[in-house]
Amino acid sequence: MESYRSEEEQVEALKRWWKENGRSTMIGVVLALGLGFGWQGWQKNQELAAESASNLYQQMLQALSAEEDQGTTIGRQIAVELKDSHRGSVYAQFAAMHLARLAVNDGQPQVAEQELRWTLAMADAGDDVQQVAQLRLARVLASQDKQEEALGLLEGAITDFIASYAMARGDILLSQGLEAEAFDAYETAAGALEVGSPMPQTLQDKLEYLGARLQPAVAEAG
Repeated sequence: MESYRSEEEQVEALKRWWKENGRSTMIGVVLALGLGFGWQGWQKNQELAAESASNLYQQMLQALSAEEDQGTTIGRQIAVELKDSHRGSVYAQFAAMHLARLAVNDGQPQVAEQELRWTLAMADAGDDVQQVAQLRLARVLASQDKQEEALGLLEGAITDFIASYAMARGDILLSQGLEAEAFDAYETAAGALEVGSPMPQTLQDKLEYLGARLQPAVAEAG
């Protein structure tokens, strides 16, 4: 605002400015305060929702850890509640993956597929939950004779779980009778293990088995 020569002129200028701009300024202040309080309220609601989801998740884990069938039933019910009431939370995604695991144990791969696809739809692209759910979905699809779709999920994926993805790819290729391709996948899995970490016995067994089977073919080719 420009400077005025007298206090009276300054007062008159303020009056004119307020008459022209005061209402919009007050609305802006009110809106700013409202947004501030609204943001605080939203944060509080988010904290309460996260605490509620966390408590439900712990209850679900406790129920599922019980040996009785009733515990499993209660755990399922809590998992469904988590998905319904806190669908945007990571706890809901974990709950869906537990439901998928239970479905696999019950011989219901179609149900497991639905739960894992739900998880993929909810999870952030590239995060650990998305990568693990995609890996598990590939194995579930392969168990339903959907090998090509399963391989499509595993091949070319940018993942932090290179060894696990390669291992799954090797298992699917081996189920198709593609032993050389499966051996290459298992070698990729072995090479992706962290330095100093032991090789899983199952992976070592598969490499030795396929290595022995493929050696005559390699010798003949040579």
